[in-house]
Amino acid sequence: MYGTHFGLQELPFTITPDTSFFFAHSSHQDALNTLLVAARSGEGFMKVIGEVGTGKTLLCRKFMSALDHHEFVTAYIPNPYLQPMTLLFACADELDIKYPQHVNQHQLLKLLNRYLIDTYAEGKRVLLCLDEAQAIPLETLESLRLLSNLETERRKLLQVVLFGQPELNTRLDNPSIRQLKQRVSFSCQLSPLSLSEVEFYISHRLAVAGYRGPRLFPHKVVKQIYRASNGIPRLVNILAHKALMAAFGEGARVLAERHVRMAVTDTESTQGVRSVKAKILKYLTALVPAAVIGLIPLINLAFSGVSLIAGGSV
Repeated sequence: MYGTHFGLQELPFTITPDTSFFFAHSSHQDALNTLLVAARSGEGFMKVIGEVGTGKTLLCRKFMSALDHHEFVTAYIPNPYLQPMTLLFACADELDIKYPQHVNQHQLLKLLNRYLIDTYAEGKRVLLCLDEAQAIPLETLESLRLLSNLETERRKLLQVVLFGQPELNTRLDNPSIRQLKQRVSFSCQLSPLSLSEVEFYISHRLAVAGYRGPRLFPHKVVKQIYRASNGIPRLVNILAHKALMAAFGEGARVLAERHVRMAVTDTESTQGVRSVKAKILKYLTALVPAAVIGLIPLINLAFSGVSLIAGGSV
């Protein structure tokens, strides 16, 4: 791999949610601060929304690691596409609650409630984080609300943070779970990186990975990565990683624009809009060859403000 070639101690652009690489750009730092304040103030439900690839899972892990574990007991469920009873089992397993082999839902709820009360008596709070929350079935969301009903006169005994894609907002708009939506007291929105933030982001990850040499990604290369990724952190990682591989393959010590072009060509997620444009041109050419010559400038103009990226995922 290119690590030794560039003087790196580890690979800087992996897409695994390693909290040591957390980059506190504006919306992520705001969301982290909001979650920490809301958790410490005892809020019941919190919500973090972000498009695919904007770093929700990394933020979730950073948030949990930033909590005082003398004050909080945390549980993390990465895949909440579960039926109500299965979600209760998952919560019990995460909290290390022992239950009989053939326990029913009523008994399991009693065990969970007893655990919450005992934990509160010890001066601790229980916080549950659910990633990919847009996938939670409606009936499971309702059971989650019922589980959170247990409270003292001062605070909730179970706090819940939902991390999800924008589809989660649509799901919460369903009238059947309007009571849950009303309980979401804090909501955060994650945004893509700006051009300047992409520049700092790349430098930050290289520094964490141990790079101490001269500038590896010139500004024009960073700009090219920004345009192709639309500032989505996961795609920035993928393109930077592939560009480093391309440079390593040539024995280059500094990245060039051609290395990013090779990375973009090899990354399907950056081809969407370009492919749509090509299909429209091909279709019109087949239909009206003469007229298309006059339409091509208009099509180019229509697409000129559109990023090369159609979508992505973190």
